[in-house]
Amino acid sequence: MTDLSNRKWYTGMLTQEDWWAVWLGLGFFFLSLLNIWGIDLVGWVTYPTKWVFNPPPGGKGAISHAFYALGKKYSLTAKEFYKGLGWWSIIWTYVIFGVATTIGAKCMKWNVKKFIGGWTIIFFLTIATWFVGHHAFFAATKVDWHKYGLNFALSLGGGASFILALIVGLVIGNFFKGLANYLTEAAKPEWYIKTAIVYLGAKLGYLPIKLAGFSHKLGKVATDLTLDLFIAGAAATIVAYMIFWPGIYTIARKIFKLPRKTAAVLGSGISICGVSAAVATGGAVRAKPVVSIMVSALVVVWAVIELIVLPGFFTHVWPGTSDPLVGGAALGLSVKTDGADAASGELLDVFLRSKIQNETNGQVVWPEGIITASAVMTKVWIDVFIGIWAFVLAMIWVYKVERRPGEYVPPSEIWHRFPKFVIGYFVAWLLLLAIFFGPGHAGAPEGASLLKSIKAGIVPVEKGMRKLFFMLTFMSLGIITDFKKLKECQFGKMVWVYFVGLFLFIIPVAIIVAYLFHHGMEIPNIAQFVK
Repeated sequence: MTDLSNRKWYTGMLTQEDWWAVWLGLGFFFLSLLNIWGIDLVGWVTYPTKWVFNPPPGGKGAISHAFYALGKKYSLTAKEFYKGLGWWSIIWTYVIFGVATTIGAKCMKWNVKKFIGGWTIIFFLTIATWFVGHHAFFAATKVDWHKYGLNFALSLGGGASFILALIVGLVIGNFFKGLANYLTEAAKPEWYIKTAIVYLGAKLGYLPIKLAGFSHKLGKVATDLTLDLFIAGAAATIVAYMIFWPGIYTIARKIFKLPRKTAAVLGSGISICGVSAAVATGGAVRAKPVVSIMVSALVVVWAVIELIVLPGFFTHVWPGTSDPLVGGAALGLSVKTDGADAASGELLDVFLRSKIQNETNGQVVWPEGIITASAVMTKVWIDVFIGIWAFVLAMIWVYKVERRPGEYVPPSEIWHRFPKFVIGYFVAWLLLLAIFFGPGHAGAPEGASLLKSIKAGIVPVEKGMRKLFFMLTFMSLGIITDFKKLKECQFGKMVWVYFVGLFLFIIPVAIIVAYLFHHGMEIPNIAQFVK
């Protein structure tokens, strides 16, 4: 192993994708907080609404209002300006995020010219699928059909847009290889989803503020629930982690007779965190680069399959609306890339909220984002373990398996392998909680003015930016997913290890562990406040 002890703690802050997720996420998050002083610099973020070609008299759905700047609804100081943007908010969003992401691409030494071209195409394809997916036939829940002149709709909520973005991406990635290759420089699902997860931290911190706006009691309920998810997610992850890795390693070694290094990389890729863990473990145990590449390919392909299958299973088969946070946590423990995990959590969130609203005829409405948070919370804890586990494996290989005089593993490797976007997630979440409990007076009336200004800035971040980056993730995941990569593996032992390990071991264990730690957690009903 190369001596890496000379690396500084700040190495990679301007050159690594993980750090740029933090800068993009926290940069716009801190801009949103300027609303405390009456400065609104984030209300330009575009957002879609449900629409139809011919809205009924007095109903909703005019296509001219299909996109709007979120500041139109939430800004306290520039509402009229943002109201005038309408569809032009798309251009504002494209330019501002285009500049921000291009600066990141430049610092990470990517091909900037190719990135700008790819970003432009991916962005507007994403907007197009976001628009189509919000046609009321796809998105309107049963209680709203009449508002759009419909007698029937699929009631998928915003989930239709995610599915459509994934389908369009998969078509490009598998049937238009030349275009897919061109877009690869900007098709960065891990970067986009890590940025979205920072915004999800803002969502989690904003939830008590939002519900306190309905009632002081709801604010406290939301705070308790998010903290419960935090603790349960950590406990579930530790228990699952102690079972997952040795189980997969044993399956690979004892059943499929794979070499020790290959089994170690597969063990991390399947049980921990997909590509990141596979690459980190490959380096730690000195596996051949092709092993990490092959496992990474399998991780991406299987993650997309899980993304397609598991949200529907957890919605319509088990646990459904009876135990929604169990389904979310099980996703976080099962899906092995940050992109597919958070994306599937978002999809499950949409599906279950639409289902409960349809089942109860609107008598039960769940706040958006809690189910997504339950999926991401377990995944975030798994991500934290990547650096620790890579360090442990490196020590085992250096000092036990392949002992070489003079080699050592510096403890700083834990920090360098730590997923930095997690920092952004917790900073956004905990800072908003601190504001809520501090000057916000835990949602009491005397803190209402401050919390209202926080809302004006945070909603464009946690709603508009978060969902835009989720959409970019779905599109990019599809673009980089080539199902022919399975053929490149020649359906060998590694494919079967992944199949057996995932569906016969990882997912069943994930469901059991998620049930043990999340069963009985209830999402607050806000129906009476949103009618």
